[in-house]
Amino acid sequence: MHQLDAMRIFVRVTETGSFTQAADSLGLPRASVSNAIKQLETKLGTRLLHRTTRRVQLTQDGQACLERCKDLLADMEEWETMFVARDEALTGRLRVDLPATLARTTVIPALPTFLAQHPALRVELSSTDRRVDLVREGFDCVLRVGAVVDSTLIARPLGHMRQINVASPAYLERHGVPTTLDDLSQHRLIHYTTTLGTRPAGWEYFDGERYAQWPMEGVLTVNNADAYQAACVAGLGFIQAPEGGVRTLIAEGKLQEVMPEFQAEPLAVSLLYANRRHLPRRAQAFMNWLTELLTPRL
Repeated sequence: MHQLDAMRIFVRVTETGSFTQAADSLGLPRASVSNAIKQLETKLGTRLLHRTTRRVQLTQDGQACLERCKDLLADMEEWETMFVARDEALTGRLRVDLPATLARTTVIPALPTFLAQHPALRVELSSTDRRVDLVREGFDCVLRVGAVVDSTLIARPLGHMRQINVASPAYLERHGVPTTLDDLSQHRLIHYTTTLGTRPAGWEYFDGERYAQWPMEGVLTVNNADAYQAACVAGLGFIQAPEGGVRTLIAEGKLQEVMPEFQAEPLAVSLLYANRRHLPRRAQAFMNWLTELLTPRL
């Protein structure tokens, strides 16, 4: 195996913490990954990894080797593309993660145009409300809605998504249309959380100085944006959701906006990618395309 390939495999193993996960993300047999590490250790004359039944850990020499490998691989990728024309065809695999609703309503409908421009590109698109581990799971970039808490990643802010309050016409007919926060005591809120077992305190609104929570009861808590919308359409209560995701449902008469003066805080939208000196051209191209697609909608 070529030394550069072995270095790439070594870096991937350290990122995933697993020979099996590294093999899966690289599309290689596990035996090939194991052999690559052995060849690299033999070549360098030192042990790079401690192997356990659950996880692999870097040795002291392995840590030094990892930093050097990252620098060398970044330099090599930059060298390989130094004289490549900017209109050269994009190739390879691009792995991205998007919020489920944004993927369904906005990105996927526009994706044929992007792929038609880059027919040699292969995209692996994850669409989930779970916060994926960009590095460990091998993503080139992720689109994140909400606060960015991982300081090890580079964030490209795109804007904010306005949130509105909606309920189904059938629900409002049964329970009435609230106009004040006190009215909410007679209503239900569908709770949304990424981790079941916890839930927000209630209705979020701006009190003139800061965003606060007005306690509200609810019979349902969900952890998926599509389920969140579906529960609202089914008449189980109010939701506070990004306007773009429910715009079509409002136009179809399935949802109705209420209490526009008591809206939740707009949600930040950011593109995240790993802290690397040289981002692959395919990732740069996709991020630029996604920025152009989403910015006018934010």
